[in-house]
Amino acid sequence: MIGDPVRLKTAALLVLLGLLTMLAGIGQLTFWAPSETVTASVPSDTKAAPLTVIDPKLIALHDGPVKIKIQGEGNFMVATGRPDDVEAWVGKTAHTTLTGVSADQKSLEASSVDGEATAPSPAGSDLWVSTEDASGELDYTWNPPADGEWSLLLAADGTQPAPSSISMTFPNNATTPWAVPLIVLGIIIILVGAALPFIAKALSNRRKDGQDDEPHDGGETTTLPVQSTSSDAARGRGPKTEGPALRVTAIAAALAAVMVGGTAVAAQATTTPEATPTSSAAAPAEGEGGTPVLLESQLQRILEQVASTVDAADAAKDAAKLAPRVDKMELQIRTQNYKVRTAVSAYEARMPVRATKLQSSVISTKREWPRTVFALTQGDGNVVPQVLTLVQLSPRENYKLWGSAPLQPGTNFPSFPVPREGTEPVPAADNTGLAYSGNEALGILAEMLTTPDSPNRSKLADGQASPYIAGALAYQADTVKNGTSANFKFTHTPVTNQTVVLRTADGGALVVGRLDFAFEGTPKAAGDKLLLEDDSAVFAGGKETTTGMVLNFAESVAVYIPPAGSADPMKLVAATRGLVGASFK
Repeated sequence: MIGDPVRLKTAALLVLLGLLTMLAGIGQLTFWAPSETVTASVPSDTKAAPLTVIDPKLIALHDGPVKIKIQGEGNFMVATGRPDDVEAWVGKTAHTTLTGVSADQKSLEASSVDGEATAPSPAGSDLWVSTEDASGELDYTWNPPADGEWSLLLAADGTQPAPSSISMTFPNNATTPWAVPLIVLGIIIILVGAALPFIAKALSNRRKDGQDDEPHDGGETTTLPVQSTSSDAARGRGPKTEGPALRVTAIAAALAAVMVGGTAVAAQATTTPEATPTSSAAAPAEGEGGTPVLLESQLQRILEQVASTVDAADAAKDAAKLAPRVDKMELQIRTQNYKVRTAVSAYEARMPVRATKLQSSVISTKREWPRTVFALTQGDGNVVPQVLTLVQLSPRENYKLWGSAPLQPGTNFPSFPVPREGTEPVPAADNTGLAYSGNEALGILAEMLTTPDSPNRSKLADGQASPYIAGALAYQADTVKNGTSANFKFTHTPVTNQTVVLRTADGGALVVGRLDFAFEGTPKAAGDKLLLEDDSAVFAGGKETTTGMVLNFAESVAVYIPPAGSADPMKLVAATRGLVGASFK
């Protein structure tokens, strides 16, 4: 009878401990739960600089979206770019780099680099995948534009200090690993406490039933009561009816106390941030990773700006308008074309440059400068697709159109790796893995254009039957045939410093470059005259000469080179020429 109250008290204690344990677990998920976000700010004593860089490791320090609050005086911008692109654009300019978060997650770690006091405005650079402009204040949510690492660049106009009041809010990675175990343990303790009286009573009844079932020898046996001594009680030899229950209670209480006591510690410990990175990402080494120099969205934006620039210049016949987006051969050809068209209204304009109907894009993985990309486009005014060559000479310059050439009739543009993977550039003098180097390929083409019976005819598909080669040779032959009073000389010479080679998907390569075509004429006899066409006369300053003349053309060409070991010949993919000068001897 005495054991029942004890069992009930023990059960009640277990239920209470179970409730406390379960509440501790629930508390970790509710009122003891860590904040969902943490916010860190730039220290107020950070040195002002014209540029601020947010390191890619800081952006990726926590999983999930990162919110950035920026406050500054006047207008400013935020640009997104690859870490090596941002680093290259910043160059030697003084800047501040945000690299990590302090241990208490309240401050952003900032390092200052001394250097040049100003920089050009970063607005409009082709290096940026995206930009966002603001005035005074900006709430910016970071979303990566593609796979890989990204940096952010903050700047005003390059001369004024970049915004210095910056705070970043990250998802809190703190966890509550004890929450569910505590809830489960609490439920178990409650169930044990609730069942304890019934279990103990059942065990007691079994012992009584066992005593009643003992065998008898026919005589009555009298069992004298045994009185326990104080020493027996001290050794635990007293009545043990309630012993197991009390021990269970003690163990459960101790375990629950430890678990509940450690709850706050565990919750606090999980909020400690991981080691904070302190250095910015280095530029990828050549050949490592093969990250394309542009995303397709960047290339499309660049093409649109190039096309718009060329359209405006063509319409105005103003070469000065070409300067922001056109250079080298294309600049020379169009400049001279405008000069002739101004004087000769019937002279044909150059083929327009179009960004629409981008049929193929070839993006280099060479992250050093100069960088090159090809684009195959066809829009209004393009009878056939045209190959555009775009080159960026340095980080702070934009891509410019170096050359354009229409695809040859009946010719397919080679297959290249998908733009998101990029393609490997090849030095113009290197024939590793190729049937010929880029320089050799252009040399063979130049020889075929100069010498009709060139011994290298078999190395180029179709030989003289190629539309451009056949047309050039026919023009030269007709000139000789019709110019009975003059001697003529034709030369086609590769310009090696404008040669670009990118590897194709089959292991071959496409070489794009320039040939200089010189056409010389000399009278056969004294008094013989040479007559120039109206277009040539614009450059020569007259239409006839008795001393001789030279016409100069720039030829934009693209040649496919098969991989080493292939039995296939090279193929002229695209070609065109433009008159760039004429003079009298």
